[in-house]
Amino acid sequence: MHKGYLRTAAFLGVLSVALGAFGAHGLKQIVDEHSISIFETAVRYQFYHVFALALVAVLYKEFKNNLIEWAGFLFILGVFFFSGSLYLLTFRAVINLGGLNWIGPLTPIGGVFFIAGWICLLLGIKK
Repeated sequence: MHKGYLRTAAFLGVLSVALGAFGAHGLKQIVDEHSISIFETAVRYQFYHVFALALVAVLYKEFKNNLIEWAGFLFILGVFFFSGSLYLLTFRAVINLGGLNWIGPLTPIGGVFFIAGWICLLLGIKK
């Protein structure tokens, strides 16, 4: 399992850097400061959790248990829901698309996944 988490962390890391570069150079010309702030938050939290996922992959070798495994899965879900929803909100601004109000509530769900992942990591190390 740890290699899968390492590969996922590497992929999400590449994606973080690419999206961060896009946000820093291309996005500023097409959206307002508020949308840029939302996008930067998405990139920042995704990048933080790249390291969290890599940590899970390394720790899984030492602390093989379901809680450590769940921590990695929850971090991935957190990136998908938290950062993904913020990316969607930004791109909605890029294409001037109204509606899609269901996207906003996904962000705190992703935050809950992040928190649950950290709790699982803590408990998995204590186990």
